[in-house]
Amino acid sequence: MDGDKVLIYLLRRDLRTSDNPILHHLETSSPSSSSPSSPAAADDERHHRGFTHLLPVYVFLPNQIEVSGLVRPGKQSPYPPAVSAIAKFWRCGPHRARFLAQSVWDLKDNLEELGSGLAIRTGDFGTVVKSILGALGGATAEVWMTEELSHEEKLDQDAVASACQAAGITFKLWPDEKYFVDDRDTGLQTPSELPDVYTSYRKSQEPLRKRPRSALPRPEKSSLPPFPDSLSADSESPFVEPRSLEDLRARLLTPLRNPPPNTPPIPETEPEEDGGDAAPDRILQGGETRALNRLEYLINSGAIKTYKDTRNGLLGPTFSTKLSAFLAFGCISARQIHHHLVGYEDGTDARYESADGYGQGENEGSEAVRLELLWRDYMRLCTAKFGRRLFRRSGFRHKGAASLDKEWKTADASTAQIGQVPNPDEVGKIVARILAGTTGIGLIDASQRELLHTGYTSNRARQNVASFLAKHLGIDWRYGAEWYEMMLVDYDVSSNWSNWQYVAGVGNDPRGDARIFNPIKQAFDYDKDGTYVRTWVPEVKGLDKLENVFQLCTASAADLERCGLTDSVMATDPVFRIEFTVDRKPKTSNKMSTRRRGGRGGGGGGSLNSNGGNGRGATTGHGRTELAAAYGRPGGVVADGNRRSMPPLEQPSVYRPTIQATSGPPPPIHPAAAIPPGAAFAMPAFSPGPASPYHAPQQYGHHPPWYGHHAAYQPNPTPNPGWGVYGDYRAARTGGPVLPGGEMVNVAVNHGGMHRGPLPGYPLSPPPYYYSHHNMGSGI
Repeated sequence: MDGDKVLIYLLRRDLRTSDNPILHHLETSSPSSSSPSSPAAADDERHHRGFTHLLPVYVFLPNQIEVSGLVRPGKQSPYPPAVSAIAKFWRCGPHRARFLAQSVWDLKDNLEELGSGLAIRTGDFGTVVKSILGALGGATAEVWMTEELSHEEKLDQDAVASACQAAGITFKLWPDEKYFVDDRDTGLQTPSELPDVYTSYRKSQEPLRKRPRSALPRPEKSSLPPFPDSLSADSESPFVEPRSLEDLRARLLTPLRNPPPNTPPIPETEPEEDGGDAAPDRILQGGETRALNRLEYLINSGAIKTYKDTRNGLLGPTFSTKLSAFLAFGCISARQIHHHLVGYEDGTDARYESADGYGQGENEGSEAVRLELLWRDYMRLCTAKFGRRLFRRSGFRHKGAASLDKEWKTADASTAQIGQVPNPDEVGKIVARILAGTTGIGLIDASQRELLHTGYTSNRARQNVASFLAKHLGIDWRYGAEWYEMMLVDYDVSSNWSNWQYVAGVGNDPRGDARIFNPIKQAFDYDKDGTYVRTWVPEVKGLDKLENVFQLCTASAADLERCGLTDSVMATDPVFRIEFTVDRKPKTSNKMSTRRRGGRGGGGGGSLNSNGGNGRGATTGHGRTELAAAYGRPGGVVADGNRRSMPPLEQPSVYRPTIQATSGPPPPIHPAAAIPPGAAFAMPAFSPGPASPYHAPQQYGHHPPWYGHHAAYQPNPTPNPGWGVYGDYRAARTGGPVLPGGEMVNVAVNHGGMHRGPLPGYPLSPPPYYYSHHNMGSGI
């Protein structure tokens, strides 16, 4: 190949030929737009472009997908297994591996149809690039690839840059243009300028219909430099180059049939080969061709027009767009979706003339789709802004400050807090049951089983699973993020990890830990007849009452026996019991909750991404007692999310819960009205006993409401004159509306007293007020 100049195009998550900036540049950069009249003229034109050949390459990276199935006979992989950092799950599970194989092979077919081709290699980028440069012999070369912003992808870019520098050739990174608003059009000069609240960013980009750049057309046949004829497989590599889609798929799936420890077996479900994805249980198939077919189907079927109303659904072929997997791999771009929507809305694309709403402008459904596409943009920009904090337990919110990091439960005894309850072994068992879908909470179990079988579950279900793991159970949210990385067919590093942070309360949700989903209430709201849960948890099909379907332990002994569920672990030993009220009557255990929860979390969300959305509602917060120790074990219950929970004090409410005692005699309660403003009051000594913890709702400073815990009272009859300034604690009045700003009450921790006074500028509201005291904070 002496005298030739070869362009090596390394593909990652840009697996498409249409709206591909690199391919479009190669097609349109010649000095003449006329077609060549002879083969010689064609050669001249290719030389005008600067490249005689184009070598597209896709590399299976051994740190992101298990590649031992691609090893040649008699060889060994030089790379360790591709498992996650915390839970040691596979980095890529079988559903996404299958989808990726289909997407890569579809790209290969499409490039060959254009007169080009695709080389498939395995290994790290630095090694692969060096090998290809050696195989090209005397040909000069350049290497191009699309830039990505997450940590591992940036390391890959650095490795390619180093290999090119060592070989003395040019390396170029192209902007990633598969997103909705081009990075060059956001108005952000640097990632640090990105607002920490999505709503602020969204408003800065509106009106969204005018934001995207035009989608680029697919190159014409024979308009690209040809594929190098003399390129052969690397004989020194321990890896084979697959011969067919079936060969590639089999090699990727073979090692994944051995599940990691403490994970459930994954059903070997093959997709139906019609590409329509028309049935709710059909597995998504990958590739640019199917992505475009899916988009056309969504518009023509009317699913786009109704998307705003259906996007929080759980079951069916079109409640969700199911475009997220195609977007994650770059089989389709967000601006292509926008381009098709504009043709439908404006009545300029004849493919959609029979669709409901054709030519009638933007509707609520198409507007909602654009909002979800912008949310994906925002998650990616968060990755650029926060970098490796995307993967830290403390998340974006705490900026790595260990002192602010929550004491997350873990199954790793080497990192668990001393005295962790439950202990690491028990946490491991709880995590295993969540993965298998045997928690006893219908919505959680249905979602996890759907995920096991299909690689997909709705955004609404994802939010509930994340909240259940992180906020109800307090388990390190990264177990969930890594499991979704393994199992989701639509896994995207930014969407997955940012949204897990968002729901876990350590990301950029402005309400943080205060947003809690009650999966029983959510099931009543979004699975109104129980069809979704009964579909994926067939054991409960025979139960008539929805509260039993959604939480098996509430069923009567007779119903359990009738359905053959008397000994079901979901009924006898649920991972967690959730207090819930139906028609104002408790439908669960009568035990007092030791870990009260509430709230109406969530809204937002959608099916274009695995996101957290912009939820609404309020919550009483969370807390625990070491003495009660019902944390994540049978007998623990959570507060009723059906009842109105405590909102911020700026919001009027007549539903503020009073202080609850969990065991033993209640602490004394005194009317704060008896304390003159500016005065102090000494709490009288009393002894509730060592087994009498209780909770008091409170809000401290700018943090969300929470429940502290009591271990031992330390009354002191002498008030401490050094109590803090007004504003340390907010008074949550029992009953009646709360005036804007509420009332501030200062409590001396461990001093058994309180100091009452108004926040300057706000009048005291009428009594009664009640307060109590414990050693880690106080509540009113």
